[in-house]
Amino acid sequence: MTHRATITLDQEAYSFLLAKAHNNRSAYINELLKKEKNRQLKKDILRANEEEASDIAYQEELDKWHNTLSDGL
Repeated sequence: MTHRATITLDQEAYSFLLAKAHNNRSAYINELLKKEKNRQLKKDILRANEEEASDIAYQEELDKWHNTLSDGL
């Protein structure tokens, strides 16, 4: 499904868009937004991993589960 959106760009941004996107501005903007979404997701995952790594109680619980999993059950 696609949606139409009206946006306002300053002259510098619009000139850049025309130079890079050529005849398919929508596809270019879609690609930029997808890349930004992926960049943000990676950033969020990294932050969550850092939080987990610094949570001592969580790490201790993981260690207990790791020991349980390796006992053959």
